[in-house]
Amino acid sequence: HASNNMARVLVPLLVLFVATISQASVVRQFPPLEGRQLLENPNQRLETRADEETYRLPNNTEPISYDVVLSTNVHIGETGFNGTVIITLEVIETTSTIVVHARQLSNFTASIQQANGQGTAIKLDYTLDADREFLKFHATDVTFAADTTWLLTINYQGNLRTDNGGFYLSTYTDEQGATKYLATTQFESTDARHAFPCYDEPAKRANFTITIHHDASYNAISNMPVNTEKSSAGITSFNTSVKMSSYLVAFIVSEFVYSEGELNNLPQRVFSRKGTEHEQEWALTTGMLVEKRLSGYFDVPFALPKLDQAAIPDFAAGAMENWGLATYREEYLLYNTENSTVNTQTNIATIEAHEDAHMWFGDLVAIEFWSYLWLKEGFATLFENLAVDLAYPEWDIFQTFHAGSYQNALVTDANPNVRPMTYFVEKPSEIALLYDNIAYAKAGSVLDMWRNALTNKVFQRGLHNYLEANKFSAANETHLFDAIALAAREENFAVEATIGEMMSSWTRQGGVPLLTVTRNYDNGTITVKQEQYTNDKSYESSKLWYVPINFAVQSNPDFRDTIASHYLLNQKEKIINDVKSDKEEWITVNKQSKYYYRINYDEKNWQLLTDSLISRPHKIHPRNRAQMISDLYRFATSDRVPHATLLQLLTYLPKEDQYAPWSAANTVITLFNRYLSGDQQYNTFLFYVTALVSEQYDKFGVNDVHGEQHLAKYTRNVVINVACLAGVTSCLSETKAKLQALVDSGTPIEANLQTPVYCNGLKEADDKTFNFVFEKLMNSNDQAERRLLISALGCAQSQSQLEKYVASSIDQSNKLRTQERYTILSPVYSRGEVGLLVAIEFLLKNWQTYGNLNAGFGGVNPLYSDIVSMSAYVVNDNQKAKLQELVDAVKGSEFVAATLQDSVDANIKANMDWLSANREPIITWVNSFRNGSPALSASILAIALCLLAAKLF
Repeated sequence: HASNNMARVLVPLLVLFVATISQASVVRQFPPLEGRQLLENPNQRLETRADEETYRLPNNTEPISYDVVLSTNVHIGETGFNGTVIITLEVIETTSTIVVHARQLSNFTASIQQANGQGTAIKLDYTLDADREFLKFHATDVTFAADTTWLLTINYQGNLRTDNGGFYLSTYTDEQGATKYLATTQFESTDARHAFPCYDEPAKRANFTITIHHDASYNAISNMPVNTEKSSAGITSFNTSVKMSSYLVAFIVSEFVYSEGELNNLPQRVFSRKGTEHEQEWALTTGMLVEKRLSGYFDVPFALPKLDQAAIPDFAAGAMENWGLATYREEYLLYNTENSTVNTQTNIATIEAHEDAHMWFGDLVAIEFWSYLWLKEGFATLFENLAVDLAYPEWDIFQTFHAGSYQNALVTDANPNVRPMTYFVEKPSEIALLYDNIAYAKAGSVLDMWRNALTNKVFQRGLHNYLEANKFSAANETHLFDAIALAAREENFAVEATIGEMMSSWTRQGGVPLLTVTRNYDNGTITVKQEQYTNDKSYESSKLWYVPINFAVQSNPDFRDTIASHYLLNQKEKIINDVKSDKEEWITVNKQSKYYYRINYDEKNWQLLTDSLISRPHKIHPRNRAQMISDLYRFATSDRVPHATLLQLLTYLPKEDQYAPWSAANTVITLFNRYLSGDQQYNTFLFYVTALVSEQYDKFGVNDVHGEQHLAKYTRNVVINVACLAGVTSCLSETKAKLQALVDSGTPIEANLQTPVYCNGLKEADDKTFNFVFEKLMNSNDQAERRLLISALGCAQSQSQLEKYVASSIDQSNKLRTQERYTILSPVYSRGEVGLLVAIEFLLKNWQTYGNLNAGFGGVNPLYSDIVSMSAYVVNDNQKAKLQELVDAVKGSEFVAATLQDSVDANIKANMDWLSANREPIITWVNSFRNGSPALSASILAIALCLLAAKLF
């Protein structure tokens, strides 16, 4: 599954701040409430049972192979389909009942015959356990003996779904304006059973032979190449697959067109709707290169004879790793050289790498059950970055990993009740809730930590061992630990505890460590202490981890070697004696911020780091600079360090030109702004932000620069947004002018500047400009552009413009796609008080219509998600009273959970608590900054004032 971006499924009890943090995530910039992590599992169900019967299939029979025949008239938009499946099964223990899964299928007839051809076919009766989706076959006076093999034939009927799950219907408008239909699949995690009855668990691998009857004007593709001898006009049969999990089966019946290429002896194709052929090249070339890098890294070849990638017009997930036929949202596969952004280019590369990595982790080696979801998603998250780094090293992609997944994981893991990576689940509803920042972002961060601590060489060999030992089978975490332990022995790499002990301390308990580093400036030693980090510093926990440690010092600022030089071996604290550092030099623990934890230093070391950043920031690695900002924000707002420590350190930003630190700073500034925007002293805060951003805004400007480093385009957009937030006059006027030139004379906005120009240009736009952008959204056929415009339109600050915009979410006569309708509100209410009150007022009048929108996730209702999310933006009593009016109106309705009031109250209380704890020290400090307090560096202030004058006049 892709994506992170995605929670990418979001449990709507949003951790405060998640919305803002995810905006800082680059690779994973998903639409607000879809961005529940990129996620491949759109089909969450929230059923519960009082009695706890197991939802696992009995193990008395096992599938060997499936012969699936499907008939569809999707070419005319017809949803009904007919199916026949012949399952060759082996009886493990004598039984009188054969149990398989089925979902939303009907009109079953079934018979069974011995596989050796002896005996006649026996007609079967069946019962359906609708709750557990068990289809149970039996016949009077018939038992199936152990060690016998049978052919189970089931005929049935089903309907293509319209919620982007199972075997489903997708539509699009062709170049002539005609509606076109296609049938496609999304089976992870429990929806293969919607297309055909099957043993729908990941470890129950079997060979699949797929045949599809369709209109001769359409084509069909699946995991395997077409079997030309068995195919004819309107009948497409595919070669028999390798042994694989049911959720990875895929087929598409459409009029798609493709581009093809071959590298590493593997033919690859990219499929999409007619008219987009010219947008397939980037995905095709990147896909070929990424596959070559992955198979080379693992030293395990790709296991199938071909690899296809397909762009689907309606797709709830971000992407899906069907073996040999990965599927994607169009915006994550199609790249237009004229108007696609560097974000789109990067997203396609990383998401394609994510899905390709699954072809080994998840596909070649399955997970034993969904409890080990991280064992495939964590690796996919790591390799979406590592494979791209191997393919395009000049991109420095790990800065975006650090700004995105790594930060998202730290935020999620600060919850004292957070789940561990390995987490027991059984029901489909429980499985669906695992697609979160723990399975993706944390697991990816933890794996990257061990890749560096144990060396890439040991890690790489360990993965080779794991894949070779478990291919075409299913594994759990112990298999991985054993494979890495074997690699350490093979490489003669000494480990200080067993790999199993060390790694399981991260997989089997939730949370993240806080390391407190205290220096003894007299004898040169440092004491490192660990505890569980939460945002409540009074929280006590006995959890301990095996923590790798390394460090750089000012006299030797070499951040290249990321191997662990020391460990906290499940111990509370340790004194390190071999730190070669003078007492007037800084120390930085965790080189390149590769290990997964937060670090607090003693006051003097923070001051030494701050002084060094202000004078020579380039001497400290950019990811370490970013992490200091992120950590200090958390420490200042949890009363672990004075706010002054953070606010003073940020004064080095005039010299910062790298993406990860600016992303971290943007998150901090955006959060401060959310709370302080209604404050009487707000202008003083903006004065401070202007001083931080002006120099870099002056450097980056609002024009794209050809040939610059990849991430510079990301950094420019962040800097523009911070400068315009601060009210830097030239920023607001220059972005507005670019937007105005588009409206008045059709002058295109450079692709990479579209995001900040549309957003900031709309802040003070007249109705003509707003309506121009609104209509551009409605008429765009480019899904990446549509998502960009959906976000940008929420930047408007005119009440009437925003009222028109939010009303479009429920106007079924407009051109919004189904899955876009519930992404309109978040960009509005997350951008300030005007939008928040407009969104609340809109829902007060239209909550029933909005609640009836098809979420496409089959689970959490958008009305519920949005109300809980809105509460995270409430910062005063007026907003609180208005939102409460809405909560009272919807309480008790079918759309919201009984916990709605509690969730809203918790978020609002957290905001009010934040203000009472943080407002005064921040405002006091920025006031002294504005007034030129002697406590502040005179030189910084002088630079800041000069720059401020330059930008204001």
